[in-house]
Amino acid sequence: MRIEVTAGDITTTQVDGIIVSLCEDSKRDGVSTAAVVEVDRLLGGAIGSLLDSNGIKGKPNEVTVLHTLGRLPSKIVAICGLGKQGEVTIDRVRDAVAEGCRALRRLGCVSVGTTLVGAGTVGLSQADCAHAIAEGAVLGLYTFTRYRAPEGGDVNRVTLVVREQAVVDELATAVDGGAVLAEATNLARDMVNEPGNYMTPSRMAEIAQDVAARCGLGVTVLDKDDMVSMGMGALLGVAQGSAEPPKFIRLDYDGGGADSPRTALIGKAITFDSGGISIKPSEGLAEMKDDMAGGAAVIAAMSAIARMKLTSNVTGLIPATENLPGGRAFRPGDVLKSLSGKTIEIISTDAEGRLLLADAISYAINEGMSPLIDVATLTGACRVALGTIYSGVFSNNDDVAARFLEASFRSGERMWRMPLADEYRELNKSQIADIKNTGNRYGGAITAALFVSEFAGSTPWLHADIAGTSNSTKDSGVVVKGATGVPVRTLFEFVRGG
Repeated sequence: MRIEVTAGDITTTQVDGIIVSLCEDSKRDGVSTAAVVEVDRLLGGAIGSLLDSNGIKGKPNEVTVLHTLGRLPSKIVAICGLGKQGEVTIDRVRDAVAEGCRALRRLGCVSVGTTLVGAGTVGLSQADCAHAIAEGAVLGLYTFTRYRAPEGGDVNRVTLVVREQAVVDELATAVDGGAVLAEATNLARDMVNEPGNYMTPSRMAEIAQDVAARCGLGVTVLDKDDMVSMGMGALLGVAQGSAEPPKFIRLDYDGGGADSPRTALIGKAITFDSGGISIKPSEGLAEMKDDMAGGAAVIAAMSAIARMKLTSNVTGLIPATENLPGGRAFRPGDVLKSLSGKTIEIISTDAEGRLLLADAISYAINEGMSPLIDVATLTGACRVALGTIYSGVFSNNDDVAARFLEASFRSGERMWRMPLADEYRELNKSQIADIKNTGNRYGGAITAALFVSEFAGSTPWLHADIAGTSNSTKDSGVVVKGATGVPVRTLFEFVRGG
């Protein structure tokens, strides 16, 4: 899909459908923006009449569609609500455009024009709004149709129409940036939506190599023999039940100076998680193809970081394997020796993701990387605690946590910091090894994070548990049904703000 910026008048733009916006507290004698006023005039006061009768309320995510009946070059107008004027945010701009684009697509529009939604409201800059409009369009129109016939056509062009020629170049740059982030997020969505028989560890490695070739990244893929020689016993323990070979993927981006620190982005990539010997119940088991969402997010974020040429040194680390039962599978009661040298008693083979993170974090520390940011669909407990809107954040460093939460605010991906309380550490104590891989059922997200923190030690580290947010059951704003691509944009913003 092409996104462009042009100077002109939205009411004379040659597209199938147009998007205009208004606020919840708009009145007929001041119908939000000049564009809405002019569209309303050309439609014989239809918008104002609907406002008067509460047919349009302007609430967030509300879309009202009007057919123009030949009064405008465009066939359809989508009027998108932004909520109250004093409460409009960049998030609402993204979501309004996403909802508007989907509404127009359902009515057969293949080209869409939009005003500069949100600009001038509560001090939102034109550039920020243009960036958000591009994100909203690309994210909101995402579909995954690789294994089924698409339903109807798709939007192939979105035109942002502004009044002044002087701002076109600046806004085009902002649009390009928004599109890059959204495209990266959609790459992660594509990977997570793939079935497990296609998205194997080897396929993830191939995608990483393709991304590296396109974006100018360094890439290294370690195979099982490499992991054996290095002593990655935790990762290999998880992998030994599957016929699919494990992969340890490294992507390098050198945008900073030779002496600059190197941030590590670490993504758990269990391409299918049966639970192993501690097998999961059959209900919901098909969803366990998404247990590689953290790894997908890291690969996608690295692509955006490279495309936008950020001035930082960053490495993406993706330990990838399946977790399956079998004659060679690791068992409850086993003891594994990790790359760090710490021994781990296995209580549940379904607490496997933290084992991958343990070896990946130790690898990053051995390579001198800091800070360490790991992303994982780690615990159902985090989903119970925070639901499906907020990801859980745990960190041993207040500065890193503050930066990450600020990055999540800028991206619109919601995060909530959770406690990393020492009082819970005793739940991970083992009688026969240095640590066991799960505590009891209470505080499971915390004890899982504490397990991972043992391998980070004093190195600045942050863990994002995306078990509740990696998938959605419905379309809502920029979030679409299926894989969400969280937290690709937050990782990008964290690196950019670093």
